[in-house]
Amino acid sequence: MSSNKKLMVLAGDGIGPEVMAATLKVADWFARHRSLNFDITEGLVGGAAYDAKGVPLTDETLADAMAADATLFGAVGGPQYDDLPFEVKPERGLLALRKEMDLFANLRPAMVFPALVSSSTLKPEVVSGLNIMIVRELTGGVYFAEPRGRETLADGTVRAFDTNMYTPPEIERIGRVAFDLARKRQGRVVSAEKANVMHSGVLWREVMTALHQAEGDGVTLEHMYADNCAMQLVRAPKQFDVLVTDNLFGDILSDTAAMLTGSLGMLPSASLGAPDETTGKRFALYEPVHGSAPDIAGKGLANPLAELLSFSMMLRYSFDQGDDADLIEQAVEKALSGELRTGDIMADGFTQTGTDGMIDQVINSLDELAR
Repeated sequence: MSSNKKLMVLAGDGIGPEVMAATLKVADWFARHRSLNFDITEGLVGGAAYDAKGVPLTDETLADAMAADATLFGAVGGPQYDDLPFEVKPERGLLALRKEMDLFANLRPAMVFPALVSSSTLKPEVVSGLNIMIVRELTGGVYFAEPRGRETLADGTVRAFDTNMYTPPEIERIGRVAFDLARKRQGRVVSAEKANVMHSGVLWREVMTALHQAEGDGVTLEHMYADNCAMQLVRAPKQFDVLVTDNLFGDILSDTAAMLTGSLGMLPSASLGAPDETTGKRFALYEPVHGSAPDIAGKGLANPLAELLSFSMMLRYSFDQGDDADLIEQAVEKALSGELRTGDIMADGFTQTGTDGMIDQVINSLDELAR
């Protein structure tokens, strides 16, 4: 790969800097062993940006991210920021990145590595071999639509309100992503909404049905109410292949699916924009699902594998380096069969380690696989 590929690194808050530093050790391994190099720019986001600049995302950092070929993100937030005004909370930095780069498609794989079957709270036969791809619409819906706000009524009662709003083009483009992914997997898509009680859900179902009729060759489409979908994810998760849904339900259902795998510390994600019609370049941000985990921040205990697997997704979706992405996943699977585990995935017969110990075990596995 050409060394002029630009990578924006935003480690953020909490355990973000720790898992990012560990992942960059693996990036260095690829630079030394596979001639896979990046020009890396680092910036502040979230609480770290607020502490230094008074805002969760500066215009300069946003511009750097938009100039990069991909952005690798850590985590934002922490209890010390809970009382900040809404518009400067750390999470607003991440939401601004998603919105300004139009990262409308959030891909969250939920897969169970063989070595971690026993880490799930569900029975092994329920989760063994699990491999779901959740596709969440990320820039519309209740988190962004207007009107939204908070007001005091004449009698002194406080009223807060949000709007869930979608248009057919917003639904169609996320549906196309789901169909395209399904064609490379098992060819099955479940679309989740609440068409029984929400006008936006009715439109979602209508548009997905029409899109499938027009462009769904090679893919089966099933509709499911979001609440039933949550139940089915716990009851029989292997019935799902690709699950596509809106912003709010995607937030909830992807975290539900995450825990099927045994630990949030294992789950990556990719947030993608639309490819440029001329250059083919698409904005993309890659981040672990686990959040900032302030209770263990700074202690060197965090599981770095979700951040590393986000890096793997970046190689696959932004840089067309599928072989290198496969190599990382193979190394993670091999490392999980080693002697060391972080606390979130500990099991009998293993020795507890921290962030550095876990990533060193992955690097050792890369060395072995590369021989």
